[in-house]
Amino acid sequence: MNRRQSLRSLLGASLLALGGQRLAAAGRAPALVKPRAEWARLLPAAAFAVLFEEATEPPGSSPLNQEKRDGTYVCAACFQPLFDSATKYESGTGWPSFWQALPAALGTRLDFKLILPRTEYHCARCGGHQGHVFDDGPQPTGKRYCNNGLALRFVARGEALPELRT
Repeated sequence: MNRRQSLRSLLGASLLALGGQRLAAAGRAPALVKPRAEWARLLPAAAFAVLFEEATEPPGSSPLNQEKRDGTYVCAACFQPLFDSATKYESGTGWPSFWQALPAALGTRLDFKLILPRTEYHCARCGGHQGHVFDDGPQPTGKRYCNNGLALRFVARGEALPELRT
């Protein structure tokens, strides 16, 4: 990660922590802000609970755990691309895991829900909760982005990415 990416990540995390404001990353679509009631109408109940109420799906429950094709994982709420399949790996945790996100796709903040601090990450565009990132992943990054499958949608390589929600 270069200095500019580090500053963007820090700025995004700071803005998320200060009142839940969302910052669109450079080169990305503008931030998408919708009332919770609208997200609840647009998404299946389980996906809404994960993305906007920060629930966690049961380990081993996502069909994306078994997804092996080449493609892109997009936010299930706004359809912003978040991960390339080349960075997915089997972590043994029961959730889809990646060692690197696409540039400027995510924002982070500290989460103290389990008393010990964890780094929670969200879609940088819509703020939808994706999962937590840990420092026990494979090289070259050493990161493990542990994602809720309900917060993602897989698009196989060669298929058109969905248009970003507005």
